[in-house]
Amino acid sequence: MTLIPLAERLRPKTLDDVIGQQHLLGAGKPLRVAFESGEPHSMILWGPPGVGKTTLARLMADSFNAEFIALPAVLSGVKDIREAVERAQVIRANSGRRTILFVDEVHRFNKSQQDAFLPHVESGLFTFIGATTENPSFEVNGALLSRATTYVLKSLTDDDLRLLADRACAVELDGLQFTPDAKLTLIASADGDGRKLLNTLEIIFRAAQAKNLKQVDAALLVECLGDTLRRFDKGGDAFYDQISALHKSVRGSNPDAALYWLCRMLDGGVDARYLSRRIVRMAWEDIGLADPRAMQITNDAAATYERLGSPEGELALAQAVIYLSIAAKSNAGYMAYNQVRAFVKKDKSRPVPEHLRNAPTKLMKELGYGKLYRYAHDEPEAYAAGETYLPDGIGNQHWYTPTPRGLEGKIGEKLAHLRELDKKAKK
Repeated sequence: MTLIPLAERLRPKTLDDVIGQQHLLGAGKPLRVAFESGEPHSMILWGPPGVGKTTLARLMADSFNAEFIALPAVLSGVKDIREAVERAQVIRANSGRRTILFVDEVHRFNKSQQDAFLPHVESGLFTFIGATTENPSFEVNGALLSRATTYVLKSLTDDDLRLLADRACAVELDGLQFTPDAKLTLIASADGDGRKLLNTLEIIFRAAQAKNLKQVDAALLVECLGDTLRRFDKGGDAFYDQISALHKSVRGSNPDAALYWLCRMLDGGVDARYLSRRIVRMAWEDIGLADPRAMQITNDAAATYERLGSPEGELALAQAVIYLSIAAKSNAGYMAYNQVRAFVKKDKSRPVPEHLRNAPTKLMKELGYGKLYRYAHDEPEAYAAGETYLPDGIGNQHWYTPTPRGLEGKIGEKLAHLRELDKKAKK
């Protein structure tokens, strides 16, 4: 039995063998044009795991008859970068061949390590290709990013994965067959990752051989996959994209979509405590005073999860998400808070007006602290009409503007009434 992994044995030898990424590799598309141009250029390949980043870099080297030097950022340091540069210099001096320097997981290199590539990219010593699963806008130095074209690779579709599985079974796995249900489960378990699919196929093939089976059914698949979950990097873009989708679905009053993204994240292994904190935040940011029950329900759901744990406590989070989705929406409090924070940050430090100051000592009373303060409870409607509470020079402000939705509609009516009382008091 060969020791070479299935994913390596099936690595495409030509561009036409590549499965997926037709938005880049189809006729007239950017990477296809780059391959056909005759001149390689530095690039960043950004996409999730198992979608062909390393394969495309290797094919680029083959296409241009260039030397291929690979650096895994996780295992490399400045010494390895220096040795790669020296090797490229020797190749140029001895044969005049181009060199393609491929850095896998380039975001793992720090700023100084990334900067080390710049002079050699500019001099043309090598063509730089960096692969990353993280957003290069945040993880790759601007100077290096400006010298490379960024290509965004996508997760493989179900059709792509099905084609890859069929090719693997026909070429390397002795024509292994799957029942329709088993094939669907296999494709779903890969979650858009071609390498994961091939690794899983290799495990299944060995299990089928041990049982002398030519066809895989759902039972064997479950036996091989066990409790495998679709895990994703908690610092990666998939994580933040799904959190964003959950939040926007709640804000958009779509309970079905909100439940979907919640379950996707739970299924992917996200800490439910993290989700409960985000759900509480949504209540304060997007519902606010339009429905104060939302804050109570989300806090209760978080407390319920702490008491029950998983999976029972997840039901409380799910119902909280449903409530947030159907609740009246208001970001008036959120916007008012942000406006006042911004105002205070840029404004000067203003003294508290004397009538609002506390006067616990005789001296303070003699200085007039609190002297003209009007106790609201002693006033008609428990409101000191015409009174000012902001520092001198600011004037009346209406940072908080209630929406007409939910409880805030009533709050807006009350504020309008109080402002009318202020106007009368000034007359």
